[in-house]
Amino acid sequence: MPEVIFTGEKGRLEGRYQPAKTRHAPIAIILHPHPQFGGTMNNPVVYNLYYQFVNRGFSTLRFNFRGVGRSQGSFDHGQGELADAAAALDWAQSINPDARACWIAGFSFGAWIGMQLLMRRPEVEGFISIAAPANLYDFSFLAPCPSSGLFVHGDKDAVVPFSAVTGLVEKLKTQKGIIIEQQTVADANHFFDGKTEDLMEVIGGYLDRRLPETAKKTGAA
Repeated sequence: MPEVIFTGEKGRLEGRYQPAKTRHAPIAIILHPHPQFGGTMNNPVVYNLYYQFVNRGFSTLRFNFRGVGRSQGSFDHGQGELADAAAALDWAQSINPDARACWIAGFSFGAWIGMQLLMRRPEVEGFISIAAPANLYDFSFLAPCPSSGLFVHGDKDAVVPFSAVTGLVEKLKTQKGIIIEQQTVADANHFFDGKTEDLMEVIGGYLDRRLPETAKKTGAA
């Protein structure tokens, strides 16, 4: 799991990057939870999410937002973190110029940042949003949502009520040509304590349905 350093708007950003074995493999960018509440790229959900993509043949990057770990800068309430995510995608694309597609996956605060990045980058063809904080942040920018993807939520989430995410998903489902799926993890709280394995089973199943057979074979090799 090679450690990488790339340049963001406020200086150095640290990450972990696993290159794919094939030249045209897609890119995946993984975004961690809120920096001011202990969110880092080593969060258990983020770590396991990273390997869901690595194991399916993606060139996969997870990184620390500004002010977290060895990443320079300080928390910027989302605007700066979006710039960090864009810098991460730029860096991944610079070393994978033949990548045929890109996915964004985020957890909680990272899901909010990821969906904003999705709106700005037309090459993003899929997303996974875990515990999207639809009651805490404005998601109205998803009008319309340009890519198909998955929202996953714990049915015992006390931070973000399940109903808040369901309301968002129902709005997004009205768009033609875009398929938005919503799945739940039984008895899971906002942090998926003790339920990470169940969460990854849901996400893995979704990826296997979405990805072409060649990607699955590459990941299994």
